[in-house]
Amino acid sequence: MEGKPGTLWDRTRQLASREILDTALRLFTEQGYDETSIAQIAREAGVSQRTLFRYFGTKEDLLGGNQEQFRQVLTTVISEQPAEADAWAVLRAGLAAVQSLHDSRDQAVERFRLLHTTPSLRAGWLEKRLRFQDDLLPLVQARMPGATELAARAVLATAFACLDAASMAWVEDGGEGDLIERYDECLAAVRG
Repeated sequence: MEGKPGTLWDRTRQLASREILDTALRLFTEQGYDETSIAQIAREAGVSQRTLFRYFGTKEDLLGGNQEQFRQVLTTVISEQPAEADAWAVLRAGLAAVQSLHDSRDQAVERFRLLHTTPSLRAGWLEKRLRFQDDLLPLVQARMPGATELAARAVLATAFACLDAASMAWVEDGGEGDLIERYDECLAAVRG
């Protein structure tokens, strides 16, 4: 029921979740992802480790956000695009929708910066990205009449590689400009 503020319990959970995320991001930024412990995040956020794990399944989830929500938004937006939209257009729409899940530009820049500079996070992201690509494969292939599965996989891999290149450049420039416009520039370069 959109538009309704939710119950007091829902709002309290959202506030607690936000406080935990803000604390984690601050600590990751100040001292590094690998150097920050779950115990420290919980202590500084004023919750128990058990409570923290009820909100977030893993330490990685504290940076990457809700990966199930990411996947759901991506697949829903792609599925809801007009029938005449091609694979490139539906992927762009899905990636743009996912970017809107960030609470702020500064938060998005810092999350991408940590993702690109922390090897353990980068490895986890690449693994998730491959799963997302498998989930999206039938949706993308359906937008490519007569295309093979290999061709659809190539389009997906290219789109995610362009997102990586765009986000790296965006972070280097301190979040100046629009991330999706940078994605468009990368995709245009690849598609030549």
